[in-house]
Amino acid sequence: MMIKKLLFAPLFLLYANTFAQSIQATKIDSLLNTLHHKEMFNGNVLVAKGGKVIYRGSRGMANVATGESLNPETIFELASVSKAFTAMAVVLLEKRGKLAYDDLMSKYIPELSDYGNINIKHLLLHTSGLPDYMDLFIENWDKSHFVTNETIVTEFVKYKPVVHFKPGERFEYSNTGYALLALIIERVAKESFVTFLKNNIFDPLGMLNTSVYRSRYAPRVLKNYAVGYVTDSLGNKVAADSLGKGHYYYYLDGVVGDGMVNSTLDDLFKWDRALYTEQLVNTADKALIFQSGVTATGEKTDYGFGWEIGESKKYGRLIYHSGGWAGYETYIGRQIDHDATIIVLQNNSTFLTYTPKSEIRKIICDEPLHDPILKSLKLTDDMFAQYIGNYFEPNIPLNLNFFKKGDLLMLQADGQHALPLDAYEDHTFRYDPANIQLTFDLKAGIINYKQGKSNFQFMKKKR
Repeated sequence: MMIKKLLFAPLFLLYANTFAQSIQATKIDSLLNTLHHKEMFNGNVLVAKGGKVIYRGSRGMANVATGESLNPETIFELASVSKAFTAMAVVLLEKRGKLAYDDLMSKYIPELSDYGNINIKHLLLHTSGLPDYMDLFIENWDKSHFVTNETIVTEFVKYKPVVHFKPGERFEYSNTGYALLALIIERVAKESFVTFLKNNIFDPLGMLNTSVYRSRYAPRVLKNYAVGYVTDSLGNKVAADSLGKGHYYYYLDGVVGDGMVNSTLDDLFKWDRALYTEQLVNTADKALIFQSGVTATGEKTDYGFGWEIGESKKYGRLIYHSGGWAGYETYIGRQIDHDATIIVLQNNSTFLTYTPKSEIRKIICDEPLHDPILKSLKLTDDMFAQYIGNYFEPNIPLNLNFFKKGDLLMLQADGQHALPLDAYEDHTFRYDPANIQLTFDLKAGIINYKQGKSNFQFMKKKR
């Protein structure tokens, strides 16, 4: 009997764990359905625990013009999530004795010797003080030509933009540092950044659908590729390239290092798994990569080598990065104490776009998503009629307009985009991404509007 009990216990735990993960996957699926229905999500998601994928799915269109839908193998531009690969390339070169973290930037880019004591580690940690190159090019560049990493150097030499602070003095996120790191990698390795990442990171890890790809600067045929969509000046969703060659999305497409890695859910999961091993670097290297930088005054920056660093009592150590560029919004988050991974890739960057990383993290940690006191509701036509109308606050020059769109109540403030609201009992509505809660007092004709710690009362306009 004892033997049977001992055999049954682990079997029971296995089934219980599988059942729990199935429930979590269903909740994630429901969450994405809701967000997609409200035009807040268009992309791919992968969630894993203990090295096992518990959710992998897609919502929406990869290419509106061709009618191609997203699928889990679709390739997305990663934007700043690319920075972790640039940092890893630097670490690999340091391990091979090709450079040192304390080496001055000017050792490899002597054209920038006027920028003094900035070293490679300063570039990695965003403590160099260098201003972001994007502002310089938006103001001064001939937009009919592409910008490359080399031209960033020539323009810095030409215009000599002033540093914002002394190296190491404080943290300031700047794409310039990672663009210059890519150039250093090329000069040290004596091969292109594109080739170095392919030969030393992507191919060794079996990331066969990952590459450094510049769709405008160096176009090539790339199958199953997600087109990036943005909101134009009229509030319409359009392909990023439709903004024209004079838009910075287009002419900055030649720059690598701070972005331009393109990948898939499965390849990023391979990357995640490799970071738990010594396949690329050893334990000491990883400790350095995932360690927060420190300023000259001893203040932690919460940024390591290409990764943001967080600490939570609930979730343990969080190693993560997000990205946003040319219609793409991306995120990879790793709870390394609990071996949980969340990857979110979107090819829409509109006013409504939302990355549900916090909600997914709550789901896989079995936390409630919303206040359990209020139950969600599906509105009927009669119920909609109670809420539709215009509201004002005498001391605020802002009107709120409520209208029906499909099966959703929408909120639109003067001069702003419309927001889809979640309906709950007791005449309560929410827009969680902006922490907005509205409660209608139908008899009094007022709305109690709460956003964060702010509270207002709006009155219904009489017809």
